[in-house]
Amino acid sequence: MDLKARLLEATKQAMKARSADRLSTLRMISAAVKDREIAARGEGVELDEGDLRSLLGKMVKQRQESARAYAAGNRPDLAAREMAEIGVIEEFLPRQLDEAEVEAAIAAAIAETGATSLKDMGRVMAALKARFAGQMDFGAVGAKIRARLG
Repeated sequence: MDLKARLLEATKQAMKARSADRLSTLRMISAAVKDREIAARGEGVELDEGDLRSLLGKMVKQRQESARAYAAGNRPDLAAREMAEIGVIEEFLPRQLDEAEVEAAIAAAIAETGATSLKDMGRVMAALKARFAGQMDFGAVGAKIRARLG
């Protein structure tokens, strides 16, 4: 089942279960997906599953930053809400790679692209993003690639 169908089914289930917080988050995801589809249509581009996973990954990252800010501002109630939203969003993302899998993916991408210096970092990142969108934190991966190529 594709992502949009899973999202629609989860929304129906949340309505039946009268789960207001979950339903709110699912509707927020649907709205973000629809906004992205409208923007893509304007550009003449068709969205695929990778684009939608990337969008969901960005939503998770935004909520993580918000949760950290709320925690730093002594607002644990708002931080908890952001973390709950992250949990719902992550249901629609593929499983996150563990540290060993990330290292193996980086090594494979470096070998595949023939990267030898920091100038080749963009090609390595592009290869990883094409294959592992939504499955790893590319901010942390960039530092690891830099360490290997530097």
